[in-house]
Amino acid sequence: MNNTPKEEKISKKKDSKLVKKLKQKMYKWHRTIGIITLIPVIFWTLSGLMHPFMAHFFKPEIANERLEVKPIDKSQLILSIQEVLQKNKITAFKNFRIVSFDNSTFYQLKTVNDELIYFNTLDAKKLENGDQKYANWLSRYFLDDQKSTISKTDLITQFTAQYKYVNRYLPVYKTTFDRPDGMQVYVETASSKLATYNPKSRQAFIWFFDTFHNWAFIDWISNNSIRIVVMFLFLSIIFLSAISGIIIYGLFWKQFKKTDSLTPKKGLRKYHRQIGIWVSLFTLTFAFSGAYHATTKWKPYTLDKMVYEPIFETKDIQTPNNAIAVDWKRIENVSLVTLNDSIYYRCQLTLAKNKKYEAPKIDSKSKWDKKENPKSEILYINTTTNKVAPNLDLEYAKFLVSFFSDTVTKEACCEMEGGITEKTSLENIALLETKVLTDFESREYGFVNKRLPVIKLAYDTPEKTTYFIETATSRLAAAIQNSDKVEGYSFAIFHKFLFMDWAGKNIRDLTMVLAALTVLIVSVLGLILFLKKK
Repeated sequence: MNNTPKEEKISKKKDSKLVKKLKQKMYKWHRTIGIITLIPVIFWTLSGLMHPFMAHFFKPEIANERLEVKPIDKSQLILSIQEVLQKNKITAFKNFRIVSFDNSTFYQLKTVNDELIYFNTLDAKKLENGDQKYANWLSRYFLDDQKSTISKTDLITQFTAQYKYVNRYLPVYKTTFDRPDGMQVYVETASSKLATYNPKSRQAFIWFFDTFHNWAFIDWISNNSIRIVVMFLFLSIIFLSAISGIIIYGLFWKQFKKTDSLTPKKGLRKYHRQIGIWVSLFTLTFAFSGAYHATTKWKPYTLDKMVYEPIFETKDIQTPNNAIAVDWKRIENVSLVTLNDSIYYRCQLTLAKNKKYEAPKIDSKSKWDKKENPKSEILYINTTTNKVAPNLDLEYAKFLVSFFSDTVTKEACCEMEGGITEKTSLENIALLETKVLTDFESREYGFVNKRLPVIKLAYDTPEKTTYFIETATSRLAAAIQNSDKVEGYSFAIFHKFLFMDWAGKNIRDLTMVLAALTVLIVSVLGLILFLKKK
């Protein structure tokens, strides 16, 4: 009984030495890890700071965000598409639609070789270099600039350092204008859509962000896989550094406080500790969400190839397109689709005045203005019988899902967009929801997905796979699973501060800037302390 207090004291003393040794080791590890990650953290925080800064103070402006769609002037369709094809001895093609520019109307024809060629609807004459001319016309329209000289026009067939995969559309034309801001406008002629636009200031920002935030410089000397591994490794080390900082200055704060009372720390060391303990949480969230997001970038982006394009024989299109039974005062465009062994004209018409449309909530993340997209009615007309087939747009979307589900691969993502990797059979799977989206109404299908209108089809698969189909171009716009939603929300909440949306975009971005700025300050203080000690 008499030995018990002494044994307890010895045990307590041994525990104190062990804890002291652990603290010393952890402190050493924290310093070592911190030194290793100083430069990467500075790169990431500086480039991260620029993102909301550029969005608010150097936000590019453009006169027209979309092409104003007007009903087709039937009087201009002197020749049908069949007559034009026969005159030009074209027996097979992939599709066609009608475009108007430079005071003329043309059939835009996609050949079996994936070229877009243009024929005048009045005389069937081919417009030489028509696709580039249309791209230049669209660029001037979107920019509302008919005077500036076009210095260069490039056809972009793959994503580049300046035209990133987040822009989605391919192929596109890049039109460069000879003006002080060096404006570059990217357009997809196949759909008459504006892809993006970059003045010189934004071009410089894209280069800086891509180089120092996405570490594109590693791609220049190696490949994408090595870049992802290196980024993941550094982000993991930063995560461990934040954890060790919390343990040292949080859990063991009393000991450091006691030490400081004996030999008070002044100047940079004091501020590094004081600020560091408060920003450790931000460091953890930035590092975790960044590393998690990086893991989604392994597979190449293939969504631009997810398009259904059967070849049509000219002889099989029986009803002339200028003789279809439709309200020509409302028809905006027409193209072809094949479904259930039949060929249909897919007609897009302005919404009838007696039809009401309930507008969804518009995505607040859009860099474009908040004007609603014009609404349309879609009709399918059998090319043989010239009769309307009701409700076929949804059936066609279901067919496209079945077609894509065997081949679609996981896409690289920036927000709540994703895909699936395994082959999926949807034959006997229940369809939980179908919906036509004409505006970016949620983070599940936000502005980053670009394509509208689309049909949403949610299936009762184990992963609750949801497809978004653009029937106008027979394309898969997005395929999202639960795992994609988890990663997407992780990135949106912890990296882009989604939890601050209640305060508005400006306050949210300001909070994100302040968080990144404090992480930067702590990193710089740590670097100065290290250099001083050396």
